[in-house]
Amino acid sequence: MKILVSGLLNVETTVAVKSFPIEYYPIDYPFFGINSNVSGVGFNISKALKALGDEVRLVSFLADDPEGERVKNELKMNGISADSICYNLKNTPVSTVLYDKRGRRQIYCDLKDIQEQTLVSGDVDMSDCDIAALCNINFNRELIKTAKSQGILTATDVHVLSDPDDEYNRDFMENADILFMSDEKLPCDAGEFITRIYNRYRNRIIVIGMGDRGAMLFDGKRKVTIPACKNVKVVNTVGAGDALFSAFLHFYSKDNNAEQALRKAVVFAGIKIGFNGASVGFCGEDELLLHCERFSS
Repeated sequence: MKILVSGLLNVETTVAVKSFPIEYYPIDYPFFGINSNVSGVGFNISKALKALGDEVRLVSFLADDPEGERVKNELKMNGISADSICYNLKNTPVSTVLYDKRGRRQIYCDLKDIQEQTLVSGDVDMSDCDIAALCNINFNRELIKTAKSQGILTATDVHVLSDPDDEYNRDFMENADILFMSDEKLPCDAGEFITRIYNRYRNRIIVIGMGDRGAMLFDGKRKVTIPACKNVKVVNTVGAGDALFSAFLHFYSKDNNAEQALRKAVVFAGIKIGFNGASVGFCGEDELLLHCERFSS
């Protein structure tokens, strides 16, 4: 399966903190609690899909700076081509993630000037792709419309959402066949909100990630809630949504069975949160299926 992925690339630093809210103190020594990795939604999804066995075409923006060079080297190490990446940013985006022992996280993401970038239909060849996984970042606004008009299956994750008419995310919700989001800031329960979204946009599939309560799916006919994996080790929940989204696309593209795809994706995300960092902890398909058997028994 060939999947176009277009989204953010950055360098991420994770910092272990004692608890939230954070009390002021001049210095702390969290031994082995500070780590740095290449990340960003575009990289996380691409790496997860590669681990599961998909062919990925990655589109994004970087700067010609040390951080950009680090990202490029990491892509090469993971077998992800950098041929469709533009190097015209002033600086490569960076982020810092604070996380506690419960796995809760607080993210600071410095996008630099990436939100000023644009992509038009002629910039990206999608003709041989089965799915276009397009992150909700400004340079994908026209790209998702183009993919939709070409009949390519479109998928996006709008992450934290509280308003079905959210202005920033409207282009993405209107043009997504597969729409993912989080329940973190919903104004009502997930079941009611998923109905509101469907009535507004008529997406083929809508999924709301609900953290330790699993995920809810609506296909226009019925709602299904898949419980989270129990007794999993939680180190850091950052990147769990990207893992859920990626694994769903991988398995849904195989047999169009949304419920079974989400069941496997929930396990994939459950394994991933046992690792520290948004771009680490992705297992292969064979290992995942073994875990699925274990969790179902």
